[in-house]
Amino acid sequence: MYSLIAANTVLLFHLAFILFATLGALLALKWRWILFLQLPAAAWGFFVEYSGRICPLTELENYFRQRAGEAGYGEGFIEHYLLATIYPNGLTREIQFALGAFVVIVNFSIYALLLMRRRVR
Repeated sequence: MYSLIAANTVLLFHLAFILFATLGALLALKWRWILFLQLPAAAWGFFVEYSGRICPLTELENYFRQRAGEAGYGEGFIEHYLLATIYPNGLTREIQFALGAFVVIVNFSIYALLLMRRRVR
């Protein structure tokens, strides 16, 4: 029971981390200090996607799922939970590159806006 709760907690944290890495720069529009947390998170997301690695949070979730008597999954979080819905044929290297580029473009755009707002003041 506790292992299943731990697996689901890791799953929720993983989703929150992905959202923060991708869109957390929006928080920097209000709180400038957040960029010291968000930029490394975005860099990690970019690295994981471009290197083709499996995130350690996926491995941790699988560990808890297996301890709870459930089957884990072999692919990464995005492939298992998100891309299976969007891209039924599975994840390709090209899609991983596109996801990594998406993280970079979104964050670059938000930080560019932040710099422009700062210059106007």
